[in-house]
Amino acid sequence: MGKLIEYKNVEIHQADQIVLHDVNLSVGEGEMIYLLGKVGSGKSSLMKTLYGALPIAAGEANVLGYDITSIRRRKLPYLRRRLGIIFQDYKLLTDRSVEENLLFVLRATGWKDKTLMHQHVMEVLKQVGMATKAYKKPYELSGGEQQRVVIARALLNSPEIILADEPTGNLDTETGREIMELLYSISQAGITVLISTHNLQWPELFPGKKWHFEGGEIK
Repeated sequence: MGKLIEYKNVEIHQADQIVLHDVNLSVGEGEMIYLLGKVGSGKSSLMKTLYGALPIAAGEANVLGYDITSIRRRKLPYLRRRLGIIFQDYKLLTDRSVEENLLFVLRATGWKDKTLMHQHVMEVLKQVGMATKAYKKPYELSGGEQQRVVIARALLNSPEIILADEPTGNLDTETGREIMELLYSISQAGITVLISTHNLQWPELFPGKKWHFEGGEIK
């Protein structure tokens, strides 16, 4: 099984403060991994280094064959196309329909054929149970429905890794559980899923590897 992420003796800073040190990680295909810890413990900072939004201060870091410590800015879009990123605050375009939100991403990543684009968007929306809501605007949807659209958007370019930053943080327990079931099914299909969460119930219900963030270290 190939290693998708490999960090050796990595140090991560935020505004000249050391957030994490001595980070040694190895992630394979199809793994479900939980990032557990308090707010400010470095979970989001680690995730940001994985897609090149936060530089690595020291150590060796490889993500999907890219050396993250020296990756050139022009290469970042190629790395990010192989990652699906799920944000807690959705980041959907509020003036466009669900389908238009997803078509926007496909156009941005080089898709041209309108028929194929429509078919692909509808397939991905069906996968997350949102095919019947394609015409709706984000503000017409519940929080759980918006998060499903965000997951669909993350799946558009067939990513090898999904990064989910507090994907259930704004949702009630029942809706959160439905979103976790969806993410778990994605990992069962062979896609690596990393989830940062405060909810210690999720690893019990949907088993995976646990990384504990505490005192600037990952244990």
